[in-house]
Amino acid sequence: MNYILFDGNVRNQLLPFTFTRPVADIRIGILTIREKWEHLLGFTTTTVTEDYLAEKWPMVELEKNVLINASFIPSENLANLVKGLAENQALFYKDEPLAFFTTEGQEVDFEAYEVIQYTHNDVLRIEHTWDIFSKNHEAIERDFEMLTKGRSSQPIPEMTVTFNKEQIFIEEGARLPLCSLNATEGPIYIGKNAEIMEGSMIRGPFALCEGATVKMNAKIYTGCTVGPYSKVGGELNNSVIFGYSNKGHDGFLGNSVIGEWCNLGADTNNSNLKNNYAEVRLWDYETEGFARTGLQFCGLMMGDHSKCGINTMFNTGTVVGVSANIFGSGFPRNFIPSFSWGGSGGMTTYKTQKAFEVAKVVMDRRGVEFSETDAAILEHVFEETAKWRRN
Repeated sequence: MNYILFDGNVRNQLLPFTFTRPVADIRIGILTIREKWEHLLGFTTTTVTEDYLAEKWPMVELEKNVLINASFIPSENLANLVKGLAENQALFYKDEPLAFFTTEGQEVDFEAYEVIQYTHNDVLRIEHTWDIFSKNHEAIERDFEMLTKGRSSQPIPEMTVTFNKEQIFIEEGARLPLCSLNATEGPIYIGKNAEIMEGSMIRGPFALCEGATVKMNAKIYTGCTVGPYSKVGGELNNSVIFGYSNKGHDGFLGNSVIGEWCNLGADTNNSNLKNNYAEVRLWDYETEGFARTGLQFCGLMMGDHSKCGINTMFNTGTVVGVSANIFGSGFPRNFIPSFSWGGSGGMTTYKTQKAFEVAKVVMDRRGVEFSETDAAILEHVFEETAKWRRN
């Protein structure tokens, strides 16, 4: 069977992260949504997404296909139902298509389909950017169970302090001397060739993905994911870092989501709670206003390739677009458009030529090519987001 993941109607609610990737490639828990589906289905997937992303994430259609709404995070039960779909069958969750069977060239008309309602209580879905961190606890727990089932952890080093060690799993090549791992409130997963430096204190649920590093004396609270080849230090709480990004120094990051290829300068801090304890609102790209989150705690949403200088201070509920460069004293605005350069004193446009030069250097350091396809995606984002820049 051929499985295809589609963005669905939530893409605009997941900006700025979906400016540069399909919904399927958002990381929540240990794995990306695509990796979860592929693990449970036993097949690779392709993608239906925006035209400008399609060269990097193409769609392959075969004679028989099942399309899957990528905003839904799979359980084993859900994946089994999707695998069992037959011709002219569709799986719905409430009024939303969750998955449906198509043949090559078929015009889809759900009125002609047998619609099966998914009524199980294991639905986990991302519909807003803040869902990525607020649902990360459960996503880590699900991924941990899925990835470690029937497997044995590498031994815990003798000088590492552990609590509830049965819920700690260490992959091959990981190093973790003289640290504290507390899995009392949820599992802790340490990926292949990852490192936790001495003196760090970590509480689960926590995921440290392949090749990632926790710096010395870091304090990491529950619900955090550090994506592949990222580096973190200082204090983290309930935050998700997608991959290849650095928060390598002291400073606080809480209730936040950081994309790929980002860098937070030393002593960068974000607020995750308003002084009056009121509900946090976040910039909504679709309505071009600030949306209610229903959350009292909500921090920083930062798109791919964005960076900030030392001592940067972010207000509660700040949204930073793609490839922004922020520096200077004071609090910058709580919505910073993509390709902005500056800080609280004002912003100018960060020209693509300069931004691409930086992206190439940053990616080369990690042995990853900044391709013409990557440049074309960012060029599209530059044009698409021009209306929000002031110059």
